[in-house]
Amino acid sequence: MKVLGISGSPINNSNTDRAVLAVLEATGVADTEFLKLSDYRLDPCRACLGCANTNRCVLDDDGNLLAGKVRDAAALVVGGFTPYSSLDARTVTFLERLYPLRHRKGLMSGKPGAAVITTCVPEADHPMLPPAGDMGVNAIRFYMMEEGMEFLGAVKISGNVPCMKCGRGDTCKTSGVKMLYGADATTESVGIHVLEDQLDIFEQARALGREIGAKLKAD
Repeated sequence: MKVLGISGSPINNSNTDRAVLAVLEATGVADTEFLKLSDYRLDPCRACLGCANTNRCVLDDDGNLLAGKVRDAAALVVGGFTPYSSLDARTVTFLERLYPLRHRKGLMSGKPGAAVITTCVPEADHPMLPPAGDMGVNAIRFYMMEEGMEFLGAVKISGNVPCMKCGRGDTCKTSGVKMLYGADATTESVGIHVLEDQLDIFEQARALGREIGAKLKAD
């Protein structure tokens, strides 16, 4: 009974990584595995349907290895982030490459799943800002829904716009710092958002892990 955690973040030890790991640890399941998608070679799905009779992709990359780990897991936690206010391309590619598990057998059906999303767009209602966190969550939630999985919930983390670290976040005319936080905002006034400082969010991650663990034990 393995719980598999996936992070689409390419940043080492990112907020997304640590949140997914917090969920896994809180499950109480002895067998958990964490995978970082940037460690694998994964090409986009070609919609060729070469997998329809075999439940195996025809592409020669790491897609079948990853799909095999997902197939063998009892539960799945998918973490990603929201560049341009939608789920990152690496995580989307991963989800699409799980399509071979669907045909005829529905190999993911009934499994519990959850989402972890890191977004730099503030959650507060703002008429000029998109609901990036919800859009990221929904991309994962709808994948799980369409595969017949049981979506148990999501955690949304306050992340950092890249402009915080590029060196020009206070002066660039297209600075995301000012777009997201106002014309008077600076990299210093906004500060770096760290998962562990978001105590309520960190506890939500752990609570979600406990829910996954309880679900697996009940089944």
